[in-house]
Amino acid sequence: MIEQLIEKNRSYRKFHEVEEVKMATLKELVNLARLSSCGMNMQSLRYILVTDKEDREKIYPNLKWAAFLKDWEGPEEGQRPPAFILMMKDKSKPNSAVVQVDIGIACQSILLGAVEKGLGGCIIGAFDKSKLSEAFNIRGNLELQLVLAIGKPDQTIVLDEISKDADTKYWRDRAGKHHVPKIRLKDVIIEK
Repeated sequence: MIEQLIEKNRSYRKFHEVEEVKMATLKELVNLARLSSCGMNMQSLRYILVTDKEDREKIYPNLKWAAFLKDWEGPEEGQRPPAFILMMKDKSKPNSAVVQVDIGIACQSILLGAVEKGLGGCIIGAFDKSKLSEAFNIRGNLELQLVLAIGKPDQTIVLDEISKDADTKYWRDRAGKHHVPKIRLKDVIIEK
């Protein structure tokens, strides 16, 4: 079961925008992150949950989508995420290296939970930090780290098995299917 969830947990960049994600669902997803293990049990991550259109419109223009797809500006209206989670760290907590690991664990927990609910998401690290921080009044000890887009996916993603020397850049075919190259298992395990 976990393998199927992981296979479905892709970076979705097109959504059924009209299919709303309820605030209660976002809270359930963040609760998965809250319950996950974290370094030194610091619990230094905080979240802003966004579902309403007015707040989504503050976020969307400040995002950059899919670096390898040079001719694509991001999802069009109707395919934009119906929900976002803004992930922040509490800078008053020590040991930032631990926090970076915790961010990865939290993202994986949230996105696996989303997949289990028939949703999908995308971790977005390319955004205008100052504009989003200002728009959502993020200051003091809180520092914006990532934006997670959440919604019902509106795209097909194909995993392509490749050799360790092949190009790992994702791409789209003429039919619009998003291809994600994945190095073969036998090539990622180093034999003694």
